[in-house]
Amino acid sequence: MVTLSKLEHAPLRDALSDAIRYWERRRIAFNLLLAAVVIGWVVAAWPYFRAALTFEPVLALVVLAVLANACYCAAYLVDLPMQCSAYRAAWRRRRWMLWTFGTLFAMALAYYWMADEIYPAVRAMAGA
Repeated sequence: MVTLSKLEHAPLRDALSDAIRYWERRRIAFNLLLAAVVIGWVVAAWPYFRAALTFEPVLALVVLAVLANACYCAAYLVDLPMQCSAYRAAWRRRRWMLWTFGTLFAMALAYYWMADEIYPAVRAMAGA
């Protein structure tokens, strides 16, 4: 027998399943794009990075990668309410824009951190 409470939770469960299916498939591309920014910096400044591939700089990059993935979860804070609203169909067609702008913003932050925080510390470690 189906109760009223089961009917009320079905739309939220469907929205959550759809959100997980949508966002988690794109997390791989998100991480690859951020990795491309970091790898680009490492390749461009290899003489400095080669000498500084020690625990602290690598740990800083790992911590930043974890934080970036935690921030990626903020998409659910927008996606779930929109899916439970009357604008669900329109939102589902346009949520790629949230992923695109969020990813571009994360790439800009990754570039900033590499340019302003990581690179100067690595360069100082290399004695330049």
